[in-house]
Formats: sequence, C-alpha cells, structure tokens
Amino acid sequence: MPISDIPIFSMLRTRMQWHQERQRVLSENVSNSDTPNYRPRDLTALKFDQSIPSGPSPLSLARTDTGHIQGAASAAAFPAGRGSGYDIRPAGNAVNLEDEMIKVASNQMDYAATTALYNRSLGLIKIALGTK
Repeated sequence: MPISDIPIFSMLRTRMQWHQERQRVLSENVSNSDTPNYRPRDLTALKFDQSIPSGPSPLSLARTDTGHIQGAASAAAFPAGRGSGYDIRPAGNAVNLEDEMIKVASNQMDYAATTALYNRSLGLIKIALGTK
C-alpha cells in the first residue's frame, strides 16, 4: 500500500502544495507592489470537509519536455481570490506590503508546522514497521 493512499498523508501533502502555491501568489503581490492598477491576490482556504478521494491525486503539472519529472500540483488546482480592495494608491495599486509580509510569515509558519506533522507521521509509520 503506497503512502499516498493513507488519508492523513494525502491531506498533509495537499496542504503543503497549497502553502507553496500561496507563497508564489504572495510573492507576486510583493513584486508587483509598484505596478499601476495591480490588485493583490490570495488563495481561497483549503477545506477538508469533503470526502477524501481514493487513489492518486487528480492534480498534475503540464510536462513540456519528456525530460521533465511529472509533478503533483498546478496553479489551477488552487483558485486565487482577490484582495479586499481597500487602501488603493493614486496609481491604482492596492498592495499593502505590511499586510503581504504578515501573510508570508504566517504562511511560512503554517508550512513548517505541516511539514513537521508530515515528518512525525512518517516516523510513526517507520516505528510501526519496525524500521526505526
């Protein structure tokens, strides 16, 4: 039985992929902080209330070359939302760097907690198998 079939590992892996994608979106917000008419974006929160799909994850990256390794997530897998729309500067830019940095720090802490939980869960599996 592959590790990907265990629901906790599937959820933690999805959560880590979501945090990676959110970091990309937040970094775009910061890099476009001086772009006229740019509105900050953010990802919608993950909800694990729905049933857990059995089998491999339906998320995949587009392979543009046969030498590329097949990935497990894509930007389309996590829909991006829009910012609140307040605090717009005269140039039309609505990025608030302080807010974005708070989101980046929070995202980084949540990612670290998720990876720690993933590693602990792997450790428990190793103990159960007697390989540790």
